[in-house]
Amino acid sequence: MAIKKSQIYSSLWSSCDALRGGMDASQYKDYILTLLFLKYISDRSESDPEAQIAVPAGCRFADLLLLRGDKEIGEKIDIAIQKIADANELGGVINNASFNNPDKLGDGKDMVARLSDLLDIFSRPELDFRKNRAEGDDILGDAYEYLMRHFAADSGKSKGQFYTPAEVSRIMAEVVGINKETKQDHTIYDPTCGSGSLLIKAADAAPNGMSIYGQEKDNATFALARMNMVIHNNADAEMARANTITQPKFKNANDGLKTFDFVVANPPFSDKAWSTGLEQDYGRFEYGMPPAKNGDYAYLLHVLASLKSKGKAVVVMPHGVLFRGNAEAEIRKKIIHHGFIKGIIGLPANLFYGTSIPACLIVLDKENANARAGIFMVDASKGFVKDGNKNRLRHQDVHKIVDVFQNQREIDGYSRMVPVAEIRSEQNDCNLNIPRYIDSSEEEDLQDIEAHLKGGIPKRDIDALEPFWKAMPNLRDALFSDHEREGYLNANHAPDEVRAAILEHPDFAALTAKLDAIFNGWRDANRSKMAAFDEGAHPKDLIHEVSEDLLSRYSDAPLIDRYDAYQHVMTYWSEIMQDDCYLIAEDGWKAAKEIREVFRVKEGSQMKWPEQPDILIPKGQSKRGFVAEIVPPNLVRDRFFADEKSQLGEVEATLDAVELRIVELDEEHSGEDGFFADCRDGKGKITVTLLKERRKELVVECEQDIVASYEKKAKTANCGKALKQEFFETIPDFLELMTIDEMLRLNTEKGKYAKAAREAKAKLNQLIVAKYLALTDSEMEVLVVEDKWLGSIDALINREQEQIALNLTGRISELIGRYREPLPKISALVVDYEKQVIAHLRAMGFADD
Repeated sequence: MAIKKSQIYSSLWSSCDALRGGMDASQYKDYILTLLFLKYISDRSESDPEAQIAVPAGCRFADLLLLRGDKEIGEKIDIAIQKIADANELGGVINNASFNNPDKLGDGKDMVARLSDLLDIFSRPELDFRKNRAEGDDILGDAYEYLMRHFAADSGKSKGQFYTPAEVSRIMAEVVGINKETKQDHTIYDPTCGSGSLLIKAADAAPNGMSIYGQEKDNATFALARMNMVIHNNADAEMARANTITQPKFKNANDGLKTFDFVVANPPFSDKAWSTGLEQDYGRFEYGMPPAKNGDYAYLLHVLASLKSKGKAVVVMPHGVLFRGNAEAEIRKKIIHHGFIKGIIGLPANLFYGTSIPACLIVLDKENANARAGIFMVDASKGFVKDGNKNRLRHQDVHKIVDVFQNQREIDGYSRMVPVAEIRSEQNDCNLNIPRYIDSSEEEDLQDIEAHLKGGIPKRDIDALEPFWKAMPNLRDALFSDHEREGYLNANHAPDEVRAAILEHPDFAALTAKLDAIFNGWRDANRSKMAAFDEGAHPKDLIHEVSEDLLSRYSDAPLIDRYDAYQHVMTYWSEIMQDDCYLIAEDGWKAAKEIREVFRVKEGSQMKWPEQPDILIPKGQSKRGFVAEIVPPNLVRDRFFADEKSQLGEVEATLDAVELRIVELDEEHSGEDGFFADCRDGKGKITVTLLKERRKELVVECEQDIVASYEKKAKTANCGKALKQEFFETIPDFLELMTIDEMLRLNTEKGKYAKAAREAKAKLNQLIVAKYLALTDSEMEVLVVEDKWLGSIDALINREQEQIALNLTGRISELIGRYREPLPKISALVVDYEKQVIAHLRAMGFADD
């Protein structure tokens, strides 16, 4: 049975993290990622005779598993790792972390237990990489990156620089120009490659492959990079370990710097020790020497010098490089003068793990640099989502940045092609600070003093809603009419009437129909593609195709940003659909039939579910729990058991009504003197036992013939009101007895309907569970594609349509409320209210005449 990718990764992380103890994340990652690497190369060596890594006899992961419980487990793991390192020239790569270190892993039994548990984690069936897939479905590669991201987040500011967020890496790969046209002999280089994640993401953008080069000075991080390359089938990547500025390892025959077709880099920000040990500049600083205590331009100039004559690069830099003065200003002027800067993309703050300051991407391009007349700037600083204590770019943010940059599309407040002449003007003096050229600030909501004094809604505020009026051309005249003063309008509706007026207008109905047609066209065009997805297919191919089609169809959709629509699809993909497709790719559509039983396990003195069941059915006094892998039980219920669902709903509705009446009756007679005061237990809850005891006491106090008469009549059907009237009028004190009887009757009905609801639900759940195994191929297709995937995406897109009315209603209601009462009228009301208050005070003797 296949396992969902999200379950694999989250389980892997939580299990590893639980065993970390007091070890720092930056150290612990070396142990975890080394074990993951060992598991990978062991599995691959068993399944692939041409595996790039040799695993000596006795060093396979299966051999390591035999060491569980061995008192020499740490030492023996180290010996196996050393043999693998010697056989593959991986010394200093996979043997940096000692598994026999009591200071980090505990002493004696503690070390044995911890290492045994770690080996157990990586021996799980779902982490069997013998069938590891390449292309977009590389399970291990994704797992490696998942762990890397979490370790980066946990490592803190000083130790999180080894990982570039995947979203930023994707942007860099695309804006630098790597694509399906990139040839296999093209070269890509990262001078500060960290764990290699940026290099890998960039190279992955070239389907035909590329020649990869990377350099990293930190020993432990270099080890991560080498392992990362192997895991991602790039074992032939040339990786060097040294300081790129003082000891560049990639040089040509003349001892100059080797040049590359593409360079990507995320160097350390504002490196204060960059020049320590610098003896030769290799021609990198011909445009000026960077400040000794700030290495940003040192790295930028190194990248520039590492480019071929038509080479292209993208570098992550702090915003300071765009505007700082002195030596950096002079270097910046010369780079601009030579036309090397193709574009600048401003990113949100707190995006990177090593720092919280905002960064930018500087895109360099030597091709046609002499003819470059402008620099394309993008202010993407506001497009992100909070993710824990960091910010994260969403799918829509990444796509918008790439689309806008590649097409050089100008959007007010977001992007602009800035002429070099403007940048080099006396006013700007080669200052590249993005806000100088793009005003991304939100327009201030100005108050109109004249409207406050004389009434009317300023016409300019209504004009500002032009996108709504363009989409619904007759709605404006329905909502507003001319005011007696020019430049102002009257509202035709009160604030609480605006929403209904919009929703009921024919233009809104026409807009809704138009938007529905766009979605329906997308759904009809992609339904068959989703249904055709099957075992062995690539999930990422499917989501790319259907999401790009949706983005295209919504490009001209009125009042809905196509990137917002795209984000809904991608969010659903990330949270739900990706796991579904992974399971189908592994096991075919039979995975949709999967509903597995889960069993409670004992934790302490209690029995608990190891995972929350989707559905429960009776099993004696207990319950059987089932988890559906792809199709939620409610979809099976809604499609195949509508009648049973309706019957259950009727019983539950009756039960709800009875429970509501119990609450109302309780509230009617609550308090210390209430009829139920003596019927509550220690927790204040009314119990049937106490109700019956109180009733016996009341019966004894009453005349027995009256009680007998009452009880006889109470058994007669449909005599409730008449019975109450008869006894209320003759014996007022009899009300308490009758109220207690009503509460007893309601509790009896509650029990009856609760039992009926349980039985109906149990029967329905049994039918649902049985139906899974009986599902036909066509039924599975409808349930998954129509009911789940397309139904869920439809609901998400509909939220965007609903938001149109909410946004327009909110703004118009705000304006109406703001200017509804002119200031003179409000002042007059204040004076009138003041007179009324004084009159009341005078009448009470608290004010003089």
